[in-house]
Amino acid sequence: MSEFLVFDGVTKRFGDFVAVRDASFAIEKGEIFALLGPSGCGKTTLLRMLAGFIEPDEGRILIEGEDITRLPPERRPVNTVFQSYALFPHLTIRDNIGFGLKMAKRPKAEIDAEVDRMLDLVDLAEHGDKKPDRISGGQKQRVAIARALVNKPRVLLLDEPLAALDLKLRQRLLVELDGIHDEVGITFLYVTHDQTEAMAISDRIAVMQRGGLEQIGTPAEIYEAPVNSFVAAFIGDTNFLRGKVSEILDAEYSRATVESIGEIRLYNDRPLEMGEDIALSLRPEKIRIETHPPAEEAGLNAIEGTVDDVIYLGSLTRYWVRVGDQRIAIEKQHARYQLDERLPAWKDRVWLSWRADDGCLLTDFAVEDTELLSLPPEGDE
Repeated sequence: MSEFLVFDGVTKRFGDFVAVRDASFAIEKGEIFALLGPSGCGKTTLLRMLAGFIEPDEGRILIEGEDITRLPPERRPVNTVFQSYALFPHLTIRDNIGFGLKMAKRPKAEIDAEVDRMLDLVDLAEHGDKKPDRISGGQKQRVAIARALVNKPRVLLLDEPLAALDLKLRQRLLVELDGIHDEVGITFLYVTHDQTEAMAISDRIAVMQRGGLEQIGTPAEIYEAPVNSFVAAFIGDTNFLRGKVSEILDAEYSRATVESIGEIRLYNDRPLEMGEDIALSLRPEKIRIETHPPAEEAGLNAIEGTVDDVIYLGSLTRYWVRVGDQRIAIEKQHARYQLDERLPAWKDRVWLSWRADDGCLLTDFAVEDTELLSLPPEGDE
């Protein structure tokens, strides 16, 4: 990995509050890297330290080996796109995009050429002479991106850039942002609390909580192999199964006794010991739901329960099934048109099954992290 942008032991305090705690990680050149976490986790503080708006109390920030920790914002090779577009209402779109170049006293011919290039890049060539109040929210965000890119920064910082837009527009602009990145090839640092945005656009994601880095990895690594219960619950929905190792079967599999469920088979993601407490993350889409017992199969877990809640969502149906004191979430994808198929209904007795290697053993489990799950309240039929 080429260490293009490096945070080296960066810490920031506001009084007694530690906003960022000993952050150390590297970002590759040309990468889209997302800082993801709930409000107050420290992601925007990290971005603001990189931009030069605030200084870290400890640690260094380097770009291509150059220590920029104490450089003023105007001397840093970065530009920022904020959630609020911060466009000048009295200037045209062209003048908004070229404002930075004009302040740098660049030749008019050069400014015009660069602005034309940016207008083409963000597909706004026909709107260059309009004022910001005559274009849509999505178009304003593209103007803000063009204005940041026209100065050719080495790093583009995007601070919740799509938060003010509606869902469909956010989805469309995510695709456009990805295309712009491919075109310009510079490094993007993308700050968001939205898991879907981070997963859709990023090469890698850093999940943050309470000023610390919980896990860094590709979207697939973060989703399929979360290191702890916070990451598992924050990135999508999951089920937490807790128990004790009851038998080591072989190098691949063990058995565990799980609360309210009984014996299940585990895949040994890591070495386990007899009697060890375990916590398993099991994604809802990994579980199969049927009205009859599944055929026996090596490595397959099967348990019986009662349907507690059903939500039909067109492309899939979400179920919550009670097994003892445990409520388990399942997603059944509707891959084929089967209007006459009878799907499991409320109060039906059903069988749930999943492969042992579809669960992920967690290295750390906190009960409060389960509150992040988007499950319906008990008794809400």
